[in-house]
Amino acid sequence: MDEILKFFEKDRYAQLSNIEVVSVSPGKATATMEVEEMHLNGVGTVHGGALFTLGDFTFALAANSHGTVTVAINANISYLKAISSGKLTAKARELSSGGRIGSYTVDICDETGDLVAIFQGMAYRKRDSIQDLIAKQSE
Repeated sequence: MDEILKFFEKDRYAQLSNIEVVSVSPGKATATMEVEEMHLNGVGTVHGGALFTLGDFTFALAANSHGTVTVAINANISYLKAISSGKLTAKARELSSGGRIGSYTVDICDETGDLVAIFQGMAYRKRDSIQDLIAKQSE
């Protein structure tokens, strides 16, 4: 899992959004994001794009957790509860992973455990390994 964490340390948008990785294991991942002023929309609640970014990043961690470069081919999100402060926790789980296609769900919850959003993603597994990609980037 160290190579997955090393690979995703380079995700500049996740860094800009202040997303932190909590854990990654095969087919699963957890990440958090402390709500800040920059995450709020015009009505003072967390912007849908911020929630999508948290869900998408956590999905990417879980999808790539098998060590193969995996990219999103479809993603959607349902917003269930508006919040304006606190820490959000996103937990991704693999629903299926046969062949080249994987399906994932990410539950995004507030500090009380209430669902704020549900992100669903479908991923395509490429032939490249994460390790090989890291080696190429280091050259």
